[in-house]
Amino acid sequence: MNVQFKKGVLELCVLVLTAGRDRYGYELVASISEKFHIAEGSVYPLLRRLTQEGFFTTYLMESQEGPPRKYYHLTEQGRQYMNDLVLEWRIFNRGVNQIIGEGLGYDKA
Repeated sequence: MNVQFKKGVLELCVLVLTAGRDRYGYELVASISEKFHIAEGSVYPLLRRLTQEGFFTTYLMESQEGPPRKYYHLTEQGRQYMNDLVLEWRIFNRGVNQIIGEGLGYDKA
């Protein structure tokens, strides 16, 4: 998949995946990688930036498999930002699909 496509939606994916429950970094990487390949290192700078911007708070929790894990909790500000991005994505996605349909003649059946 095109790298620019992935960069453009990675932030949205991270925010949406944390909306239902708190998650740790590697868990986010694994969940996203089930749908499309990403480099593990691409998520951590994004998490750091989103935390600095107030969209996440973090806490450590002991792990059965090793050292404590840093969990990311979506703040109310983060939830609003996520909702705004979801709306923007839906509008953008609909427009791109319409253009593809027009350009490739899908709408002329």
